[in-house]
Amino acid sequence: MRLVTRSEIEAVFDADAALAAVESGFRRFSAGEAQLTAVGQLSFADPPGDCHVKGAHLAGDDVFVIKVATSFYRNPDAGLPSSNGFMVVISARTGEVLALLRDEGLLTDQRTAMAGAIAARAIAKPGSSTLGIVGAGTQARLQAQLISRLLGMKSILFWGRNPERVAVLAAKQGGRSVDLVYLCDHADLIVTTTPATEPLLTAEMIRAGTRIVAVGADSPGKQELEAALLARARIVVDSRAQCVHHGDTGWAVRAGLVDEASLIELGALLAKPVEFDAEDIVIADLTGVGIQDAEIAKSIWSRLPPAVFQSEVFQSDWRGMS
Repeated sequence: MRLVTRSEIEAVFDADAALAAVESGFRRFSAGEAQLTAVGQLSFADPPGDCHVKGAHLAGDDVFVIKVATSFYRNPDAGLPSSNGFMVVISARTGEVLALLRDEGLLTDQRTAMAGAIAARAIAKPGSSTLGIVGAGTQARLQAQLISRLLGMKSILFWGRNPERVAVLAAKQGGRSVDLVYLCDHADLIVTTTPATEPLLTAEMIRAGTRIVAVGADSPGKQELEAALLARARIVVDSRAQCVHHGDTGWAVRAGLVDEASLIELGALLAKPVEFDAEDIVIADLTGVGIQDAEIAKSIWSRLPPAVFQSEVFQSDWRGMS
C-alpha cells in the first residue's frame, strides 16, 4: 500500500481535470452507473463536529474509493483547520488496498467546492454578476473563488455570524461584508456554506429569480433554508435519496410542501439542461455524494508516478486508471 502525503497530492493535483471528472461522475451517477455505500456519520456536540464516511464505485473502474472526513467547527479558534480526513483507493479486482491518500481534508474540501461550482453553472441565470456567500469558513472561501472564476462574477457579498472573520475573508477575496438582508436583496446567486441547524434564509427574504446553492446541510439535523422557501422553488439535488433523508430538501418533503417526484438530480440536469424561467427561484441542494470522492481520488491516483508501486498487481491496477 502506498501512503500518499498531502504534499504529494498537491504536487499532482490538476484542478481542471478533477472538476471535469466530478462533473462526469454526477452524470454517471444519475444514469445509474455508480453504486454508493450507505453514508456513515458520527456527530459530536462539545466541541461541535461530525465525521462522514462515504464510498463509491463507478461501473467499469478498476478501483473504488472509501473516504473518511471530519469537520470540527471550532478548530479555527485554536489555529487548526476545521477539516481533516483521508481517502482509500482499493482494487475492484482483488480488494487490495492500493493507496491511502492522507489529504487532511483537502480533497473533500475541493470536491465540495467543485460540486457547488458545477451546480451554480447549471442553474445560474444568464447575466448574473453578483455572488452572495453565506458563511466565513473554508467552503465560503473556496466557493467564492471557484464560482467567481467559472461564472465571471463581478462582485461578491459576504455575510456570516462572526463579523470579524467575515471582514477578513471579504477583504482577501476582494468582496464586501454586508448584512444578510442586503445580500439577499442584491445577489443573483447565493451560496450557503454553514453548519446551521435552524434556517438562515427564509421565503420572505428571497426575491423572484434568485438562484441558491446550499452546501451546508449535509447530515441529519442541519438546515440552512426554510422549508417554505423550498416550496417556492425549482429544486435540484445531488442525490434524491440523500437530500430527502438529510438535506434541506428533506425538511420541505417531510412537511408535505414539496413532492419528491419533482426533484431534479444534478447529473440528469447536466445531461439534459433545463431552461428555467427568469423569475424562477432555483435551489441546488448538495449533500455530498460518494462519486465526488471517487472521482477526485482517481484523479490523484492516476497521476502518481507508477514507479512507487512494488507489486505486479499494483502496477496493472495503476495502468488501468491511465
